[in-house]
Amino acid sequence: MELRDRYGEFQARGAEVIALAVAPPEAVEGVRASIGAPFPMLADPGHRAAEAYGVYNLFGDGLAAPAVFVLKDGAIRWSYVGQNPTDRPPVAEILAHLE
Repeated sequence: MELRDRYGEFQARGAEVIALAVAPPEAVEGVRASIGAPFPMLADPGHRAAEAYGVYNLFGDGLAAPAVFVLKDGAIRWSYVGQNPTDRPPVAEILAHLE
């Protein structure tokens, strides 16, 4: 997983990666452990956060669409919302928006 493998690059830029899943905490922790994610993974079983960011159920699957939000000073500076369940931006593209 590219994000896991390049996590140190985010930390070097003073940024934090936080993953969010529309799932119960035990399921999210199981995934985090199985992939060895060094970053926090949060559970959003009631999909309140996914709805607030406009990414809930975009594909009719009851899940959050893959999305990346770069926030600075409490405002969204850049975002990417996947066009299908496997569409994610390359880590280099995310890192470029941290400058």
